[in-house]
Amino acid sequence: MQKPRWKTVGGTLLRVAAVWAVSTLTMLALAGILPDFRLKSGDGDTATQIAITAASGAGAFGVLSALVWPLLVRALLLMPALVLGLLVFVLNGSMLLIALSVNPDGRGAAEPETAVVVAAVMSAASSATSTFLTVRDDGAYRRRLARLAVRRRRRLGEDGGSDEPPGTVFLQLDGVGHAVLREALRERENRPPVMPTVAGWLHGTHKVTPWRTDWSSQTGASQLGILHGSNEDVPAFRWYEKKTGEVMVSNRPTSAAVLQRRAAARARHDGLLTVDGASRGNLFTGGADQLALVLSVAARRGKHNRSRSGYFAYFADPANATRTAVSFLAEVVREICQSTRAKLRRETPRVKRGGLYPFIRAFATVVERDVVVTAVMGDILSGRTAIYADLVAYDEVAHHSGPRSRDARQVLARLDCSIALIAKVAEHAPRDYRIVLLSDHGQSPGETFAGAYGLRLEDLVRAGCGLPVSRRAGRTPSGAEAREAGRAALR
Repeated sequence: MQKPRWKTVGGTLLRVAAVWAVSTLTMLALAGILPDFRLKSGDGDTATQIAITAASGAGAFGVLSALVWPLLVRALLLMPALVLGLLVFVLNGSMLLIALSVNPDGRGAAEPETAVVVAAVMSAASSATSTFLTVRDDGAYRRRLARLAVRRRRRLGEDGGSDEPPGTVFLQLDGVGHAVLREALRERENRPPVMPTVAGWLHGTHKVTPWRTDWSSQTGASQLGILHGSNEDVPAFRWYEKKTGEVMVSNRPTSAAVLQRRAAARARHDGLLTVDGASRGNLFTGGADQLALVLSVAARRGKHNRSRSGYFAYFADPANATRTAVSFLAEVVREICQSTRAKLRRETPRVKRGGLYPFIRAFATVVERDVVVTAVMGDILSGRTAIYADLVAYDEVAHHSGPRSRDARQVLARLDCSIALIAKVAEHAPRDYRIVLLSDHGQSPGETFAGAYGLRLEDLVRAGCGLPVSRRAGRTPSGAEAREAGRAALR
């Protein structure tokens, strides 16, 4: 039975009032904590005047965030992704300064850098309150899903009905081998499994099946075959093509674009996701029209690069940027601590984990994960037919810490939380969904060539050919997908 319209409007007004109240209280608390942020005039104000100033500032900030913010993010969509993520805080702080300026008699002022902090905290608090209240209001949640379903039917020219076949969500756990997954699903020494959500599925709806890769056991070959039906002439992650005289690298945007075109031509179709599909965080599009963090189109410039649209859906809420930034910094600190611990314990085999790697790891395990998971949830709520997403976090960490390391297990546990969140959203989708977990390859622990023999394989080959070898051998770039994805985002 549908609620009367007046009750629906009343519930919405109550949620708005609650969010406004929380924002006001947050602003008052920050004014008391931060020395460069005030809510009273130079002559001093009563407690009532300060409360009114906070309420009006919070209200103006909320209106600007709701009306102006989405337009600003969409206008800046062509900017590099990570630049957009950082600019979010500057724009958010600017809107707070504008909101404070509407107060009369000079009440309310903040230094620019303080405004950025205040705006970020207020956005996080209001977003958390709004989400909490909306989720508890089942009627509002169902109405939102109904609107999304109606929009989708209009977009596809359908006449409605609930006879749609189940959709499919493919979640690729990058680099997770069969043995590693089995270990993560077992109880160990009376401890729960590392991945309890997936372990629960194993006893009910799902089963685990091993498979063997081709000669080239890496993401480029496997994912190209899965999404485009052919991985012919992909002998390795990186190789030299004599015909063109070029070095092909699977995770390089230009190379990925060439490989995708070749595979589509050989298979004579655009890919697995051609019909109402979405590709999230992959090397290739799979023929999908909805894209986010897809490397084969990352080199494109201009408004036609739809891969950037996934950032709009994520950064349209400033609270997302705040949460991701905090998690990003925490992950950088975590990597530095774990790397230091590995050195002190003299764990072997061990690779270099300094330089920019802590930031690359944080990009893979936080930024890329958050954007991809959010995009997948949006795809589910809009009822897309096929969704393929690559979660690269484990692969990035396992390359440097080892496939069975404590660091890698912690990443698997966090991935399980992301899977649980996606499954929870799928319960409220306008159609049924089947969730398929798959992997593109596994990993084996072992020394790198340079670590085992003291020189790179490249230097050995050069010496064997009579070519000069530098005394200072440069570091070989990591083969993980996150490095090139991070570079593409910076550009």
